[in-house]
Amino acid sequence: MDLAYARVSTTAQDLDRQIDALRDAGIAEEHIYVDKRTGANMDREGLTALLGFARPGDRINVLTLDRLGRNMRETLNLVHDLTERGVFLRTLGDKLAVDTSAPGPGTDMAIALLAMFAQMERIYMLERAAGARAAKEARGLPTGRPAKLNATTRAGAAQRIKDGAIPEQVAAELGVSRSTLYRELRKHREGASAGPIGNVRQTSAPA
Repeated sequence: MDLAYARVSTTAQDLDRQIDALRDAGIAEEHIYVDKRTGANMDREGLTALLGFARPGDRINVLTLDRLGRNMRETLNLVHDLTERGVFLRTLGDKLAVDTSAPGPGTDMAIALLAMFAQMERIYMLERAAGARAAKEARGLPTGRPAKLNATTRAGAAQRIKDGAIPEQVAAELGVSRSTLYRELRKHREGASAGPIGNVRQTSAPA
């Protein structure tokens, strides 16, 4: 049986490109497992479910090998474990083709090179991010992620939901996920409850 796995690093990214390529390769949608998790995240329910479902003779398809592992060592260990179980692996979009159902030194070398390139790219990405963060700090600029919604939009969304609007619909109209909307609404509630000190009513008895 042909199975498949797709992953993106954040909930804001889109899985469609990977899923479309997997469908075009003939994999049924019900056999495509997905995660929206960074490669460094240990908690990948989709991959765990896929590995638990796969049986000897099945083949796992990914668009590129870097969708599987957090680093070179983990990727190579995972490929080795699949081989030991009799489960094959195929990549569809890598320039170095991988298909462990046709084993050989060329396949082994392709897997090792792809895993190494993916780890190097991740290291470079982290270094670029650290450099950009340091440059912002040197200029006194904010370094965190910008808020998805501003205070006015958060207040409007909170009022709409209070008036009976469905959260999923509000999130879609604002172009954010439901979890992001709830997080922004929590910010709104926290901001509303933290009023200025001058507005606190004096309760002490008059002298």
